[in-house]
Amino acid sequence: MKTRSDDLEVLLAVIEFGGFSAAADALNIQVARVSRSVTKIEKALNTAILIRTTRRVMLTDEGKRFIDAVNIGLQHIQKAEEDIIAKGKMPQGKLRVDAASPFIFHQLTPHINAFNKAFPEIQIELNSNEGIVDLIEKRTDVAIRIGKLEDSTLHARALGRSPLFIVASPEYIAQNGLAQTPSELKNHKLIGFSNIKSLNKWPIKGLDSVTPTMTASNGETIRQLALSGNGITCLSGFMVSKDIKSGRLISLLEPYRLTGTDRELVNAVYYKSSSVTERVTTFIDFIKPRLTL
Repeated sequence: MKTRSDDLEVLLAVIEFGGFSAAADALNIQVARVSRSVTKIEKALNTAILIRTTRRVMLTDEGKRFIDAVNIGLQHIQKAEEDIIAKGKMPQGKLRVDAASPFIFHQLTPHINAFNKAFPEIQIELNSNEGIVDLIEKRTDVAIRIGKLEDSTLHARALGRSPLFIVASPEYIAQNGLAQTPSELKNHKLIGFSNIKSLNKWPIKGLDSVTPTMTASNGETIRQLALSGNGITCLSGFMVSKDIKSGRLISLLEPYRLTGTDRELVNAVYYKSSSVTERVTTFIDFIKPRLTL
């Protein structure tokens, strides 16, 4: 090997923490040591790995390919070590889980305490992203994805379906009246997504998409806006089923609501060859029967 494992560890820290100083702080070493390690790797490979600016560091195209390969290689090494150490033991180690923040709030955090008690040797790290993340780039072990999956090298396990509901608060309905047909929506305040336009296609017969009068980038923010009487919106059942049952939100346009759409799909995705597959499957097996989709 032309590169040393300790230098690679420093380089990975620079990428994870976003800079030389942040990596030095995380590793408790001097910035000069970080710089030397990166320079040694680039000289050994005879190529630039990082683009350095005054504000941030970024991977070059060659750097990204190299880091992706290094991460996969380190995962294989880690798995080999863990297979030997963990024979006959309960799963152990860090597990990085990624999901949209509403899914984390409503479906994962209520069960983390029980999971920790059942598997105390697994350290859960929850990360919320509203869009789809690159598992290798973000050092993510398993991601929960809502909607149709694109073709990829990822392994997927179906967690179920979460129906979509058109909802508004009783206060909004009292002040603005019911929308009894899809065509009547144009007379109402509609709350939609600002960042993912496809989520503004509501599953209603005869309706292609809506033009929101108010938008937000986060599903939980949209839920709170609806609860506060700001308008009508479309959200997944995993977020609003309890609100509907308690009467805090009213389900509208039921005769026109379409079910069985791709947007209802909920999957856990991960690299099956990953060194953390045992922890991933342990987590999915635990959480799947507890989800209220």
